[in-house]
Amino acid sequence: MEIGGIVAYLVSLAILAGIYAVFTLGLNIQWGYTGLFNIGIAGFFCIGAYASALITTPMPTGIYAQYVHQIFGWNLPFVFGILGAALVCGFIAFLIGIPTLRLREDYLAIATIGIAETIRLVFNNEQWLANGPRGLMGLPQPLQEWIDPKHYNYIYLVIVLLIMVIVYLLIERGIRSPWGRVLRAIREDEVSATMSGKDIFHFKMQSLIFGSMVMGIGGALYAHYTKAISPDVFTPLYGTFIIWVMLMVGGSGNNKGAILGAFVVWGIWTGTNFMTDLLPYTLKARAPYIRFLLIGILLEVILIYRPQGLLGEEKKISKMID
Repeated sequence: MEIGGIVAYLVSLAILAGIYAVFTLGLNIQWGYTGLFNIGIAGFFCIGAYASALITTPMPTGIYAQYVHQIFGWNLPFVFGILGAALVCGFIAFLIGIPTLRLREDYLAIATIGIAETIRLVFNNEQWLANGPRGLMGLPQPLQEWIDPKHYNYIYLVIVLLIMVIVYLLIERGIRSPWGRVLRAIREDEVSATMSGKDIFHFKMQSLIFGSMVMGIGGALYAHYTKAISPDVFTPLYGTFIIWVMLMVGGSGNNKGAILGAFVVWGIWTGTNFMTDLLPYTLKARAPYIRFLLIGILLEVILIYRPQGLLGEEKKISKMID
């Protein structure tokens, strides 16, 4: 492979790792700091991607309008797509939180994964909403009119990393405030937090909404990178399980660890593609399962030898800079 091809591959890898880092930061708010066992990340991934796509694409016209149906089509800039994805995910999280946040951890997990799959099936079966199983194609990308397509990924990498850093700083600011300390208190002992006069339900709701809005931003970034989305993208494997692995590997309760875990796991995930290319022809059909096995082994090793993750949880959190 030529140097240019290697660089292009690494840029693409970094873009997707950065997008998954945004998801992992959102999950870290909910699980790492509050203890909310959310296994419905794929649902907010799906909502964020579709919300941004529907806001930034024009309403179909002509012959194509006979085959594509959608409820938005505002043709707004990329920034409005990002903000819209965050707001829609926050609103949906509020509706989900009302009946689920009073459940125990295991029941909350069952409820969220069921809701996530329901969201995916709604987009798949209701064609009037966003073209059903065909999905949406030709999504716009920011600044694409002024950038040579051959070099556009470099610009999008900067956009993704910039948004990731902004999200990281906002979360750090919140977590190192009294609000963040209440979340940790709820995670450690709800009874003690309640005896201190804290409204547990409302703080949990805030955590669920904030984390889901961050996940919505990740979904929007993914949609505009791939420029095409369909319901079969938002499966539990790629939309939930791998994000949990990233957080566990990096370090739950540590935002730097969440980012590191996303880059490490995604690098391994894509790197194993080269390893499976070396397999004999008779085993190539099983290459995806071998990749799952390698990720599973990685997670087991981390849990056994480094249960706190590559970067453990910080003990001193009151100040961003010591």
